[in-house]
Amino acid sequence: MKKTLLGCLLLTLSGSCFAAPQIITVSRLEYGKAWAFTREEVMLQCRPGNALFVINDSTLAQYPLNDVAIEQVKEGKASAQPLSIIQLDDPQNAGHKMSLAPFIERASKLC
Repeated sequence: MKKTLLGCLLLTLSGSCFAAPQIITVSRLEYGKAWAFTREEVMLQCRPGNALFVINDSTLAQYPLNDVAIEQVKEGKASAQPLSIIQLDDPQNAGHKMSLAPFIERASKLC
């Protein structure tokens, strides 16, 4: 009886682990000159519905990374600040921000 109860408990806990949003930490060291953020490290997160967010690892402030995430913020389903706050200017292209493509691609793999 105890083994069955323990097995059910472990199965329940492992199932909730799969339902949790996926998060990874990425750093300037990994991306070199393609790094797009003012922080040395950020976390990338995929939430249900393929909403991608960047998270400042020191303040836990969230920033929408794709259109789905922006829409969730507009609808009040998520709380976030504009990504431009932590996005670097592109030194090669005056007046433009650094490309987010490598980060969107990486975060999408979490979904």
